[in-house]
Amino acid sequence: MSKPTIIYLTGFSTAGKSTIGPILANSLGFSFIDIDKAISDQESKSINEIFAEKGEAYFRRLEYEIVTSITNASNGNLVVALGGGTLENDKSYEAITNSGTLVYLKTDPKTLSKRLSNKDDRPLIKAENGSKLSQEEISNRVEMMLAKREARYAKAPISIPTDESHIGKTVESLTRQIERYLKLYGGRAEIEPLSKKRRANRSEE
Repeated sequence: MSKPTIIYLTGFSTAGKSTIGPILANSLGFSFIDIDKAISDQESKSINEIFAEKGEAYFRRLEYEIVTSITNASNGNLVVALGGGTLENDKSYEAITNSGTLVYLKTDPKTLSKRLSNKDDRPLIKAENGSKLSQEEISNRVEMMLAKREARYAKAPISIPTDESHIGKTVESLTRQIERYLKLYGGRAEIEPLSKKRRANRSEE
């Protein structure tokens, strides 16, 4: 029995992972899982509530558990919408790059800031006291966090801008790119796992 193909959508909050994901899955004939929704359903709480009540470390642990459950299960071919910060967790990053193909939905920081300013349900736009950040504060936070996350986002072998085209054209282009990539590599991530990098670093010491 052939191993299921998993396409992981990564990118910053509001890049379009949860919107593009199910449409892309339908186009490819895959099933779809949204990690944030899976966690919210499991905990019977919103993502904001989980962050506020139990903290980010707890949330990242839940993400890792969901990721490993996906990689260990035989659910057929999947498109998975990751959280914006999922790749920051080394364990999650390694599980993802060892089991599927990353696709980066790349969006201009100004567009991200504008989209986030119209949201009230994202932890990253909240101050410590729970109040919503100002537009300038949101822009500064987006730039700071994107700079921190970009290195791993950019490891994705497939990348597409999500602020330049209609969703339909974006999905059409992604479908072609993914199908081409899978023919060449069979769904392997083509990213050097962290464990190999660590072994290489130790051998150089």
